[in-house]
Amino acid sequence: MQVLAGKLVSFTMFILLVPSLVSSIDEDNNDNIKKVISHKLMFEITLHGFLLWASMGFLMPIGILAIRMSNVEECGRKLQILFYVHAVSQILSVLLATTGAIMSIKNFNNSFNNHHQRLGVALYGIIWLQALTGVLRPRRGCKGRTVWFFAHWLLGTTVCVLGVISIYTGLGAYYDKTSKSTKLWTIAFTVEITVIVLIYLFQDKWVHIQNQGVPVRPSEEHSSIGNEKGTDK
Repeated sequence: MQVLAGKLVSFTMFILLVPSLVSSIDEDNNDNIKKVISHKLMFEITLHGFLLWASMGFLMPIGILAIRMSNVEECGRKLQILFYVHAVSQILSVLLATTGAIMSIKNFNNSFNNHHQRLGVALYGIIWLQALTGVLRPRRGCKGRTVWFFAHWLLGTTVCVLGVISIYTGLGAYYDKTSKSTKLWTIAFTVEITVIVLIYLFQDKWVHIQNQGVPVRPSEEHSSIGNEKGTDK
């Protein structure tokens, strides 16, 4: 009887302990799953941010600077190289932005309750519209060339401005999501954009600055003085 009673007590204790053991195992499994999901989500957010920076914060400005350099270039071969740099950088920019958009739609909670997500939708649409205008470029001298040029320039400028804003809002969204400081990345990106803007503004003046050290012939000097007087009037 004592043996039977002991076995009964042991069995009862086992029955009572099983639910707590199962619950503990489930909690550990859930914690491990959450950690895996968290690491996976962090990687996807970081990759999404890198793709959009490479697209909007690097390749797009490089393409714009290249095409602006072609405005003051007279060598035919260099003009061709600059055009290809512009075209390739813009194509890569569109592809990277599209990859980032697909990642966002597939992996993130797109509730569109913040500025970054709403801005991203508008930006993706304008990027493809800009790419379409680039493909449908009319030949120089055609009637529609002026309208096309203005539309292409306006869309490109809009994409760049919205792209920069999107990166800043993306850094803010990253901080809100992870509570990790983005101060260093914000400063680095601000320095990069400042340098790009200075180069952009400096391009038109570079030839003029170079010509300041070139001796001017008397006839050209009189002509330039006359032009200056004419503009004063």
